Amino acid sequence: FGVGDASANPTTALLLSIIQESTGRIATIIFADRVGTALEPECKMYRLAADVFNDAAMILDCLSPALSRGPRVLLLSSSSMLRALCGVAAGSSKASLSAHFAKWGNLGELNAKDSSQETVISLMGMLVYHWPAASSSPMNRAAVRAVSMHSLNRQRANLVLSTYLDQGRILDPKEVAVQERIFEWDGVLRWRGSSPFAAAKIGLNLRALLASLGPAQSRTGSIRDAEARLAKLIPVYTQEDFLVWYDAPKRLGHIILKEGAAAKSQLKAWALMLCIAHRHHAAGQGDAISAGFEANQELHRTTLQQVSSWWPGCVEQLRTAGWEVDTASLETRSGSRIRLDAAIGR
Repeated sequence: FGVGDASANPTTALLLSIIQESTGRIATIIFADRVGTALEPECKMYRLAADVFNDAAMILDCLSPALSRGPRVLLLSSSSMLRALCGVAAGSSKASLSAHFAKWGNLGELNAKDSSQETVISLMGMLVYHWPAASSSPMNRAAVRAVSMHSLNRQRANLVLSTYLDQGRILDPKEVAVQERIFEWDGVLRWRGSSPFAAAKIGLNLRALLASLGPAQSRTGSIRDAEARLAKLIPVYTQEDFLVWYDAPKRLGHIILKEGAAAKSQLKAWALMLCIAHRHHAAGQGDAISAGFEANQELHRTTLQQVSSWWPGCVEQLRTAGWEVDTASLETRSGSRIRLDAAIGR
């Protein structure tokens, strides 16, 4: 705050401190609001991201003395924002990882020993302060990759379900930990780790589905065509706790959850979407299945029947392999639920 600057004064230092603190707190609120839901299912990604944020903040602090007063304020404010993001990401992901490692409900003991371990590591770091700071990032990456989570988020669900459909076996958490990416695009669909061929969103509201079924009229905003198609689509999912629709031209899947949809229903909806998108991808956009609504609806109907036939056995195998199928980890943003009257569902 003005060290080495003869023109600096206490007022300037106070204002800079206020700017930094305010910027960091605002960043904390916005970051928590935007990604709060994703912090638990994507805890490995955000734990490593916290280290990246902290390293970037340190680099900015080191660069700040070389700049003039105006750019320095901007740089230090950015540094404060990155530290705030680090605090939110590290704290939330640490809570999820601690719960994962507390196998016998000993969360308090685990946190106490973890704090002691951090103290020892800090002392060791002070003794070997000459150790290159750049070596911490690869070590953190290796530590995060070594964690085998038992919840099925989007990426792990893609790996497990596609392997099951191809090879008839369920990957266990350790096998998936070796294959999964730490940083993954939100909602992408992959088949056994292949390149992304589509994307899907879960927990959408009904308006998003209507917009996909048929665009509104430019002048009146009418969505009568979409409402008519929705009326045809609803009976397909009468026995399910979700509605699924894949927009082939945009390669985007929409998953609408009904009120009371459990974690297993959400996972089944994701499995159905993965199968439908993969069939479209394998057939190509010029095939008849993407030529119109009726053909696409029939594909949804037949694929749902096939998925429903093997789904109970798949769930049992998932449990046997150690996966927590009763833990909902697919939604990365606050989702919506819909309620359908019985008369509409017929």
